[in-house]
Amino acid sequence: MTRDSTRSPVLRRRAWAAALGALCALGAGGGRSAWAQPAPQKRPWAKGVPTPALQLPDDAGRTWRLADQRGQVVVLNFWASWCEPCRAELPSLELLAVRHEAQGLRVMTVNFRETDAALRRFAERQPLSLPILRDVDGAAARAFGVRIFPTTLVVGRDGRVLFSVVGEADWTADPARGWIGALFAGR
Repeated sequence: MTRDSTRSPVLRRRAWAAALGALCALGAGGGRSAWAQPAPQKRPWAKGVPTPALQLPDDAGRTWRLADQRGQVVVLNFWASWCEPCRAELPSLELLAVRHEAQGLRVMTVNFRETDAALRRFAERQPLSLPILRDVDGAAARAFGVRIFPTTLVVGRDGRVLFSVVGEADWTADPARGWIGALFAGR
C-alpha cells in the first residue's frame, strides 16, 4: 500500500511554508510585508513602576550597571541570535549609536540566555560592534517584562525607563528616529 504524498505531514508543512513565503514576498514587492512583520509598538512605561536594577556581565566579563549610566540616554535592546527580527534590527541600532554618541546615547544589547558558543557562531556570521550584555538566566528580561523579542527599552538621563518598543524597528527611519530625536531636541 502506498501513501498519498499530499497526506504526508512533512510535505503539507513544506507546501504551507512555501505558500506563506510567496504571499509575504508578494505583499512587499519582493521584500517583507507589513503582514509578515508587524510595525513596532511603542509602549509607555507604567507610571509609578520603578525601573528595575540592572547589573549584567558584558561580553568581556566586566560588570555593567544601569545605575552607573545616569546622565546618559540608554537604549537596552533585548535580543537572541535565533530571532530573525532581532538580527535584522541590529544594524540600525549600530547606526543609531553612532548618530547620537556625541549626545550621550548608549546602546546596549542584552542577549537572552545564550551560550558562549552560540554567541561566537553569531559573531562569525554577523559581526556586532555594540556591547553585548549577558542575561544568562533570563532574570533581566523577566524584571523588565520582556516576553517578545526583540524588545527595546529607552531609559532617560534620570535612570527611569521612558518607553519600550516591542518588535523589530528600523532605528534610522520614522517613527523610531522621531522617538529618539525627541529625547535630544532640547539639548
